[in-house]
Amino acid sequence: MEPQNPAAESRAAKMIREVFESGRPVSYVRTSEEQRVAAVLRAVRLDGDVLPVWTWSLTEGFASQDGVREPGTGDPRKALDFVVAAQGPAIFHLKDLHEPLRDHPEIRRRLRDVYDACRDRRKFAVITAPVRYLPEEIERSVAFLELRPPDAIELTDFVRRETGVPPEAADRAAVALQGLTIDESRYALRRALAVSPTLEPECLPALYQEKKLLIQRTGFIELIDDAGRLEDIGGLDILKKWLLERRKLFQLRETLAAEIVPKGLLMMGIPGCGKSACVKAIASCFGLPLYRIEMIEIFSGRHGKPEGAFVEACKMMEEMAPAVLWFDEIEMGINSTENAGEQGRMFAFFLTWMQEKTSGLFVAATANRIDLLPAEMIRKGRFDEVFFVDIPSQQEQIEIFKIHLNRRKVDSAGFDFQQLTTFTNGWTGAEIEQCVVSAITRARLADRPVLEHDLISIAAKQVPLSRTMKEQINHIREWAFERAIRASANQSGR
Repeated sequence: MEPQNPAAESRAAKMIREVFESGRPVSYVRTSEEQRVAAVLRAVRLDGDVLPVWTWSLTEGFASQDGVREPGTGDPRKALDFVVAAQGPAIFHLKDLHEPLRDHPEIRRRLRDVYDACRDRRKFAVITAPVRYLPEEIERSVAFLELRPPDAIELTDFVRRETGVPPEAADRAAVALQGLTIDESRYALRRALAVSPTLEPECLPALYQEKKLLIQRTGFIELIDDAGRLEDIGGLDILKKWLLERRKLFQLRETLAAEIVPKGLLMMGIPGCGKSACVKAIASCFGLPLYRIEMIEIFSGRHGKPEGAFVEACKMMEEMAPAVLWFDEIEMGINSTENAGEQGRMFAFFLTWMQEKTSGLFVAATANRIDLLPAEMIRKGRFDEVFFVDIPSQQEQIEIFKIHLNRRKVDSAGFDFQQLTTFTNGWTGAEIEQCVVSAITRARLADRPVLEHDLISIAAKQVPLSRTMKEQINHIREWAFERAIRASANQSGR
C-alpha cells in the first residue's frame, strides 16, 4: 500500500477519500463547484491506486476521463443501468441527479440497486448538486457531504498551476484567497496578476476585491478597506502593548496549543474615544483583512430570520480566515434584555462559537451600552481580555491633536498644546478631531494657514459629551471599574 501524505492532502480530498475507504458506495455532495469535485475525484487514491472516473450529465450522458462518450446514457435510468453493469473499480460522477430523483420513483428505486451493485466492489457513485434533495427511501443509504470552500493546501496547488510563481508567493496568495471558490479565485488571480505578474505583496488588495464582491452579496457583512495604524491612535498604551504581544502568538497559531492562540478582545467604553479606530488598527497590525458584521442589518429582516443570518455570517467568516472580524456595538444585537426566543438562541450560539471557532479568526467587539452585555459574555474564556476605553487624559489629548494635525499636513510646531488642553478638559478623541477639521475649514475659507487661535476659539465654544452626558458616563465607569482592564494607564478616569 502506498502511504497517504495527510500534510499534503486537501480537506476536500481527505473527506471524499475517507468516505470511499469506509466502503460507502453512494455519496451526495452539495456544491456548485462541479469541476472542482471532478478534479478531486480524479486525484483520490485508494490503497495507492487512482480509480478511473466516469462523468454523467443529463445533457451529455456518460463520458470517460479521456472524453469517450457512452452512447444512450443521457437518460437517467440508462445511466444507472450503466453503473450497475460496469465491471471493475471506478468512480461515477453524477451531476444534478437530484431532479430525476425528485420526479421519478423508478430512478429512486434504481439508485437503491446501484447501492447494492457497488457495495464492496470498489465502485462509487458520487452525486453532485447545488441543493440538497435526498428522498426518504434512500436517505439512510447515501453519505451526505457539504463541500466547503477550498483550504490553503488546495488553493496553493491551484495558484501554482495557474501562475507558476515561487512557493512563497503562491502560499501568500492562497491565504488571501481563502473563502473563495476555485472559479472566484481564478478571477481574483487575474486581477492580482495585472498588478504584479509574480504576485508580490502589493497585489493583495486586488485579491481582496473578489472577496468584497462575495460578501457584498450577503448584505450584512462589510470588508473595511481603510485600516489604520496603531501609531496613528493617541493614548491607549496598555491596549497597544497587549495587541503587539498577542500579534506574535497569533502569527504562530499553527504551532501553538489552541488555548494559547488569541481569540479576540472586547472594547467597551465612552463613545468617540477610539474603539472603532483601534479595531481598524488591529487588522493593520496583524496584517489581515478586516470584516464587519452589521448587527442592524442582521436584525432588519431583509435577509431572512436574524438567527439564520447571524449563523451564516459567523460560518462564512470562518471560511475567510485568517482575518479580523469586527462586531460593532455588539450589545445592540446580543444583550440581556431577552433571555428566551430567537435572541437567546443567537446568544447561546455566539458563546459556543467563540470557544470553538477556527484559530485563524481574531474577533474584535466594541460596545457603548455596556450594561446591556450579559455577564456570560465578558467572563474569561469568551474573549481573551475586556478593555475599558475612557476619556483621554491631558497628555493623550495633546498626542491626539498632533496626530490629526499631522495627518492633514498642518504645521503645529509652534502651537502651545498645554494651553489648548485647558479648553478641552473631558473631550473625547472624536471631539478633538472635529475641532481640528473645523479649524482647517475656517483657515481655508480665509485662505491662510491654520493658527493655534483657530483651535482655541473653536474649543472654547464646544460643550463636550462628558458634560452633556455626565450621569451616563459616570454609570459606564462605575459598571466597568471591576469588570474590565483600563486601555490606558493615563486616562482621566474618575
